[in-house]
Formats: sequence, structure tokens, C-alpha cells
Amino acid sequence: MDQSSTVIFTDMDGTLLDHHTYSFAAAQPTLDALATRGIPVIPNTSKTFAEMTELREKIGLNGPFVVENGAAAYIPHGFFKQKPAGTIWQDGFWCKSFISSKGYWLKLLEIVKADFAGEFTHFSEMSTEDLIAATGLSEDEARLAAKRQFGEPVMWLGSDIRKAEFIESVRERGATPLEGGRFIHISGDCTKGKALSWFMEEYRRQSAVTATSIALGDGKNDIAMMEAADIAVRIASPSHEPPPLDKKDNVYTSTKLGPEGWTETLTQLLSLKE
Repeated sequence: MDQSSTVIFTDMDGTLLDHHTYSFAAAQPTLDALATRGIPVIPNTSKTFAEMTELREKIGLNGPFVVENGAAAYIPHGFFKQKPAGTIWQDGFWCKSFISSKGYWLKLLEIVKADFAGEFTHFSEMSTEDLIAATGLSEDEARLAAKRQFGEPVMWLGSDIRKAEFIESVRERGATPLEGGRFIHISGDCTKGKALSWFMEEYRRQSAVTATSIALGDGKNDIAMMEAADIAVRIASPSHEPPPLDKKDNVYTSTKLGPEGWTETLTQLLSLKE
């Protein structure tokens, strides 16, 4: 594979970050190798803008990133030669938003609460302590996770049968619910896959290179991203089976978990030295 024309999109929790500890240490050598080769690593995550601006600095990623399950893409000035199509300058990045803000979805959740009383809670109703207990994040990380701009994560407390009924209920009202590793994300018609496709179209337009996209993820909310990519990598999880994909070609599944599986598969695909 021509590494100079490869773009990597990665989920964070359970993929680049360990499901339990949120550590990315096992992936650090591979991240270093990719940086040396000039291969962009683009987080495509359910995390917020506030979370990602801190996390990408901690990991050492300085390129574009996609937040809240494809709600918006943020691109640093200078990554492209020209202003990316359809973007506005916002919070120090070129921003391409794909849906409206979270206020609409909070109103929708208020409507369905009567039918599902006591069976769910969601970020805007949860205290920092509740978020810490539900996610395992630190206090500072939990505060950043609560700063959502586009969608709203729901923590389901009822049965699986009722969860399916809840998902259908919000879908009938215009939401596009996505099940992640821990939460049901309620937002509009955006996906990680649509964000990937938009970015790759812009990347190819501005670079005049027939670039290959690789997408790595472990959850149901990563399916659209992996379906849209040229190469899909399913990262093994300690909590659930690999997400099912319709595509059959260029699909790989790691044998190791989380960041170890991330390193395992990318090392094989790009012939990197571990």
C-alpha cells in the first residue's frame, strides 16, 4: 500500500483508548511510526470538541478530528492549502457541521420521557459524579464530556426489549439514534461515515491524490465509518462482539483488544515495525 496516500480514521474509546483505563500507551509506537511517515490519524469519535482539544494534545495528534459521531469536523488552519469547502472559522479551526445543535434533541427526549419514565437518564440530567460513575472518567474529563454541542448521550436503565422500543420511539420523531459502547447517542442524520466521506472528497480534491482510507472501530456507532472506508478494521472488545458489516472485502478484525489491536492491525496493513 502507498503509505503517502493513506488516511487513518479512528474511534477513540475501546479502539485507540483502552476500554477500561483509557490508556493509549500500547499504540504509542505505532502513532510515532505513522507520524514519521506523514500518515494522518484522524479521530472520528463520539467525544466532544472540548474533550478532543485536550485529548489530541495529550496523544500528540495535531491534525483534523471529527466529534459527536459525525456531527462536525474540525480542521486546523494549514492542513489543507485552501479553505475546506462548506466550513466556517470557529474556535480556532475550520469547522464543517452536519446537523443542528443539541437543544432540539433535548426537547425530543422530554417528549418521550412520559412513555419511558425512570428507564433512562442522559448527560444533561447527570451530575459530574454520575458521569464519573458511568464512564470511569476523571472529574475534569467528565466535565469536558458534558460539554456537548450537537447530540445527547442517553444511559439506558431498563430492559433490552424496552430499549428497542425507546430507540424506535425517538427514531419515529426524527432522531437518528446510535448505540455506542456505553450510551445511546441521540442526534440528527449524521454519521461517522458521512463525515469520513466528506473529508476524503475534500482531501482528494485538494491533494489530487487517490488516497486510501482506513477506519478502525469497535462499536455499532462505528459501522457507518467502517462501511464508508476503503479498508475497515474491527477492533476486538472485552465487552461486546465485533460490529457486523455489510461489506465483505477489505475487512479485518484484530485478535488483540483496544490499542493493542489497533497496533496489531495497522502494523500488518502498513508493514510497520512493532
